[in-house]
Amino acid sequence: MFVGIMRSLLALYLFSFQLVMASEPLPAAIQAFEKQGMHIIGRFDAPNGMQGYAAEYQKQGITLYSSRDGKFVLSGYLYDAKGNNLSLKPLNELVYSPMAKQVWTKLQKSTWIADGQDNAPKIIYMFSDPNCPYCNRFWQQARPWVEGGKVQIRHILVGILSHDSPAKAAALFNMKDPSKGLQEYEESKGKNGLKPLDPIPSAIQKKLDDNQLLMDELGSVATPTLLYFDDTGRLQQQQGMPKPDELNQILGKLN
Repeated sequence: MFVGIMRSLLALYLFSFQLVMASEPLPAAIQAFEKQGMHIIGRFDAPNGMQGYAAEYQKQGITLYSSRDGKFVLSGYLYDAKGNNLSLKPLNELVYSPMAKQVWTKLQKSTWIADGQDNAPKIIYMFSDPNCPYCNRFWQQARPWVEGGKVQIRHILVGILSHDSPAKAAALFNMKDPSKGLQEYEESKGKNGLKPLDPIPSAIQKKLDDNQLLMDELGSVATPTLLYFDDTGRLQQQQGMPKPDELNQILGKLN
């Protein structure tokens, strides 16, 4: 899952990384890769006097290794005598981790409804549609973690599944207590008589539009889509209803 989301995000944040490299001259062989469409994001020290470069090509992170004189370049993973992949650390530090932090900031700034305690140790962002049965199923399955104070799920509402999905999402956003309203709606499995907000006020419509744009930017095409940091600190994306044996991986262990 990690590789999949990173491929979809690489193109979004290249410009900010390019600024870092703009003032640093690159060897001619590395510049040749740039001319072929590769984006150089950062550099790092490599064994035997080589200079390493973290790059992006066709939405995939890649490492380049330049010879001491800068005339020759090797591309791909570099391994030591014990079979350790020496390329993963610089890729994570220079490419994936910075992008993950930027994505998380975007999620934090989106419009969402909290499900669970604010001091929960684990936060999960979830793109959900009020008419999505799988979103409700995941809501039901997550109760032990949420009610136990272990997880807070932040619902980034979008309206994509049915003609009244945007108006239902708008109605939830418009409530005096959206968290309570969402809980009652999910507990009833969408049958508590929630009245769609029609017409949708322009301010709320903009929130829905921004949520949809963010969902598109992240390469998500389904609800629910879950975004969270795993136990190793990597940003993960789960599209669609998680399998039962994936719940502990996503939500954490209950005990």
